Amino acid sequence: MSADATSQAVPSAPPTGRDRTFAPVPVWRLYGLRGGYLLLAVGLGVQVWPGILTRHGEWALMEGVVQCMLGAMGLLALLGLRYPLRMLPLLLFEIVWKGLWLGFVAAPRLIADQMDADTWSTLWASLLVVIFLIVIPWSYVFSSLVGARGDRWR
Repeated sequence: MSADATSQAVPSAPPTGRDRTFAPVPVWRLYGLRGGYLLLAVGLGVQVWPGILTRHGEWALMEGVVQCMLGAMGLLALLGLRYPLRMLPLLLFEIVWKGLWLGFVAAPRLIADQMDADTWSTLWASLLVVIFLIVIPWSYVFSSLVGARGDRWR
């Protein structure tokens, strides 16, 4: 594949109904997004799915909610391999929940010098969100999600 083919911007999403134009997304960024979805799917597949599939006892309510939510995110990340732009809200959700956790859970514990091994482990895993901040085509996000007209209500 030539360098020209890999550096060209590809049309974002096809227009639907109305003539929507979104910021073009370079092919290298689509590959970056796919890498992010793969990291998410494999990471959650290795960390979460074995516990879901082999769990023989009862989970505490919130532990069960968290494990099933993370398992669903891992499955949905597989769709991101095929549809990297359409699945961007999944990565945005990942950024938001990790940002909230870092700000409201980890930071106060860090400041109060109350970090235990589990919190440190979660902190380092949560910092991987930086990868998503780098690969997300922010101009596309703003033109397609923030700046575009919303879908009709009726």
